Amino acid sequence: MEPVVRLASSVADPLIGRLLSPEPPRTEPSGSGRLIAGLVSFRGGDAAVGWEELLEVARELVTLGLAAAGQRLPAEEEAGVAAVLARTLWVIGELDTTDAQAVRLGPQDYARRLRSAVPGADRELTSEAAWFHDSLLVTICLHLLHLLIVRSPDLAERMPERSHRIGQLVDLNDVEALRGRSEPAVQDAEFEERYLRHVAEQYNRLTIYGIDLPNPNTPDNWSLDASYLSLAAEFSSGGEAGGDEASAEGGESAGGGDDDTAVTGSGGTAPAEPVMTADRALAGHERVLLRGVAGSGKTTLIQWLAVSTARGELPAELRTLHGRIPFVLPVRRFARDGFPPPDDFLAAVRHPLADEAPEGWVVRVLASERALILVDGIDEAPEQQRVDVRDQLRRLLRIYSGNPCLVTSRPPAVDADWLAEEGFAELTLAPMNRDQVSAFITAWHTAARTDEGKDHSRLDDYKDLLLRSIPLYRELRVLATNPLMCGLICALNRDRSGSLPKGRRELYEAAMEMLLQRRDPERRVLYADTIDLQRAPRERLLRKLAYRMLVDEAAVLDHATALGEIERHLAAIPAVARQGSPEEIFDHLLLRTGLLREQADRSVEFVHRTVQDYLAAKEAVERGNFTLLLEHAHEAEWEEVIRMAVAHARPDECATLLQGLLAPGRTGMKRNRRRLLAAACLEHVTELDPDTHARVRRETRNMVRPATVAAARGLGWVGPIVLEMLPDPTAVPEDEAYRLAVTVTRIDDDAAVDYLAQLRDRKSLALRAELARGWGNFETERYAAEVIQHLDPEGLYFPVGDRVELSVLRKLGGRERVQIVGAFTPDELVEGLVADRLTHLWIAYDLGEGMEMEWLSEFPSLTTLRVNPRLPRVSGVPHGVRIIA
Repeated sequence: MEPVVRLASSVADPLIGRLLSPEPPRTEPSGSGRLIAGLVSFRGGDAAVGWEELLEVARELVTLGLAAAGQRLPAEEEAGVAAVLARTLWVIGELDTTDAQAVRLGPQDYARRLRSAVPGADRELTSEAAWFHDSLLVTICLHLLHLLIVRSPDLAERMPERSHRIGQLVDLNDVEALRGRSEPAVQDAEFEERYLRHVAEQYNRLTIYGIDLPNPNTPDNWSLDASYLSLAAEFSSGGEAGGDEASAEGGESAGGGDDDTAVTGSGGTAPAEPVMTADRALAGHERVLLRGVAGSGKTTLIQWLAVSTARGELPAELRTLHGRIPFVLPVRRFARDGFPPPDDFLAAVRHPLADEAPEGWVVRVLASERALILVDGIDEAPEQQRVDVRDQLRRLLRIYSGNPCLVTSRPPAVDADWLAEEGFAELTLAPMNRDQVSAFITAWHTAARTDEGKDHSRLDDYKDLLLRSIPLYRELRVLATNPLMCGLICALNRDRSGSLPKGRRELYEAAMEMLLQRRDPERRVLYADTIDLQRAPRERLLRKLAYRMLVDEAAVLDHATALGEIERHLAAIPAVARQGSPEEIFDHLLLRTGLLREQADRSVEFVHRTVQDYLAAKEAVERGNFTLLLEHAHEAEWEEVIRMAVAHARPDECATLLQGLLAPGRTGMKRNRRRLLAAACLEHVTELDPDTHARVRRETRNMVRPATVAAARGLGWVGPIVLEMLPDPTAVPEDEAYRLAVTVTRIDDDAAVDYLAQLRDRKSLALRAELARGWGNFETERYAAEVIQHLDPEGLYFPVGDRVELSVLRKLGGRERVQIVGAFTPDELVEGLVADRLTHLWIAYDLGEGMEMEWLSEFPSLTTLRVNPRLPRVSGVPHGVRIIA
């Protein structure tokens, strides 16, 4: 965060210096530095500065800060800011943070640590006053850290890069405090205007599968403005399988004891993490690692941030991004060459304006802390190079620490704490809930209306049929929670007049037929070029390209390599060889299939990694190259390829693959992952000999009784086969029953409800909370009838994430404790919650305008309001309602 409130050191240092003891530190530092609490002037028996003097310092800093920012606040708000600032500064003497740790954190993160030690203090302030307080605190922390470095030269020796950077920021502050916020040089300013305009145009397009616009030469994409759907995300308080048990579990509990603390399986307490829209979840975090499965919307969120920042059209929660320059850095473009230095940012991603940027422009943007760094797809770097990419990114962020950074990845590719040392918060994109699926389907069909002409009745019929069908079929219900798959379902539903395939492989097969065989003839595109290819040769050539990418572990092929691959296989495909040159065939695939995307330098990539994996897996099976698949089976990024290969394989080939996964030779986690992958693949098998099937089950049976909560969480990905291997839930002790619930609530299968129903009478609050949390993963009415209505409500918060859950809970008579984990309006909650029964309400989702809580007066029995600390502050809470953060 760039300090918007700038104070020159000549003004700030005398005031901030009064917070430190006049004598420089005499003690030798420990390995982690000196405690700052021992260096301040307002702690200890002979403290030189008391509370009143500290408050006076805070008042002077507020006055100076307002003047420097050219801002005015009403007198009472100015006094409120000073009071909150004084309380925040007071905790400097209470925390066990050392000077070395604070310098390593930097001013932004150290300020955040101080704020978190005074929970709820800034809720006394208006949003404008709170924003000013936060910005002023960052500036104060900057000068405080600089003073600590000056007084303790050993800090500069131990951390030269961080100390030098803090010195640079102070110098920059001094210059800009004298002349106001610096303006870029004329040349920079002119280029920035063009660059931002290009970013807004370049990333304001989304591919919408199956929408064919009236002009056959128009790309199959849509304006981001018209089609962006904000998805839900939640912060992770721990790792995946193999991580810390207590922290991994605490973030998802829906329970609450008498003191309204969330219950963890290890017996401790921890606040449950809130669920909120992904764009709002980014607010207040300078660095975020965003994890999400393929097609979950990671790249779309990157695009939205880039476009909104470039246009200056950000929501209030993201106001700290105003005026920043977004740099979108898809890792697939530079995966093999390593993370580019700043001067090569544009060239590395083949940006059209790369050659026109003023020399040193990107460095100047970073040095003045005006950049927004958006690193998309860290998982697309080969595993052996991923650590190098991380280390290069880490070095960049340590040198230019004031620039916000968002990194995206598929979940298996990097550990939860992969960037934790650099202060990254971890966000996970949540699957779409029922309301979001409905909104997505409605938005898709609204966008598709352009293609249907004036008669929309057919399209409306398809939409209504799909909205009715998805809740009825488990396979569709599960697949539709992913935006990519939901778009594919919409396209196929229209293409097949409402007759949908139900499984993942069948969906992809139907999609290939739609895109490779029927797309052009049905659009009357008959003479777009001289090439006339049917589906089979088109798909074969695309498979060759995808397989080459798989072997090379690359997400992009340069133009020469792609042409060479096509030329190498032309002679073997007679239907293609006689139709044109490799260049003409390549252009045909690029323009007519809708599955390839070309960059400015003519390099090519598939429109989505999932399409590449599907085609590469099919080609690997066709070639019989199971050795290649098995050599990489322990690598997370190959998981989808292995699953799809099993789905494509013939019975004997399928047995070869599964037996290879079970074969000895690997040790530790690699061998465990391969064996669990074998079990997961059983869901995709079409035919398999009984001996191999029995061996898979036999060798994985004992792996499905995890000893830790983190391991239990990690079993859900294996799939429904796990249900056949779990022990009798009525015959296990309470702690194991809880871990079984953690696993089974993550298995997308109706049979999971039957298993969980056998745990519903247990008394453990942690177990009941896990059963309640799992409601959103299953068919709402059935789960409510078999599980929810039987849970003992004592101390338990019942989560509601969409309107159907809210309605069903009302039909059950409501509950005393309710947790809001989805988007609702105040009117919907007033109508849906049982007013005279509700006593405890837990807000775990950002309700937007609903965070103004006057509507709670409709609940006469309400005694307690719980709000997750990460959410925006609430206001208007009725008198007598206790607020817990």
